[in-house]
Amino acid sequence: MVGCVLLFSAAKLFYPRRFQEFIMLPLTNKYFLVQGRSEQIQHPFNLLLFAAQIILACLFIFITIKGFQPELIKENSWLFVQICTGYAGFIFIKFCIEKIIGAIFSIDVLINRYLYQKLTYRNLLAIVFFAACLLLSRVAEPSKPLLLVVAAVVILCNCIALFYSYKTNGRLILSNFFYFILYLCALEISPYIILYKIVV
Repeated sequence: MVGCVLLFSAAKLFYPRRFQEFIMLPLTNKYFLVQGRSEQIQHPFNLLLFAAQIILACLFIFITIKGFQPELIKENSWLFVQICTGYAGFIFIKFCIEKIIGAIFSIDVLINRYLYQKLTYRNLLAIVFFAACLLLSRVAEPSKPLLLVVAAVVILCNCIALFYSYKTNGRLILSNFFYFILYLCALEISPYIILYKIVV
């Protein structure tokens, strides 16, 4: 948690204007209009927030496992590291597949814009993860009902972020609706179903 605070602080310290526009993203699209022109996924600001996103998402998964199956924590002292490795690997492989598809179909510009928007929204979602982890580790006992409610809120926020991303590219999606449905099933739904099956 302290490490994530340091990552957020570093992002705000070195890129104050960008951070301010990033925080205001739920209210205005100014961040994408100003900072999204270059759409540099590898920008240090994005990497700082992405590192925080990985840590917080994995910490939330760890707390959830602790609430539902505490015996796994006792049996495996490296579980958090394994979750981080698995999560980061999953995101990286998915990112590479999407980039390869963009290169094959010569839609690199479109894919880069979409990936940039998705990364930005997921980084914003990391703040929700931070609040959730703070609540579950320092304020309230991580009971099963509370974990389910927090997980539902996180999923809802993620769905809202995807909706805004799709809304931004609405015209393009409607003109290529069949390909959009194929993409949605192949790269946005099935990977999570496969991951769920593997974990279970």
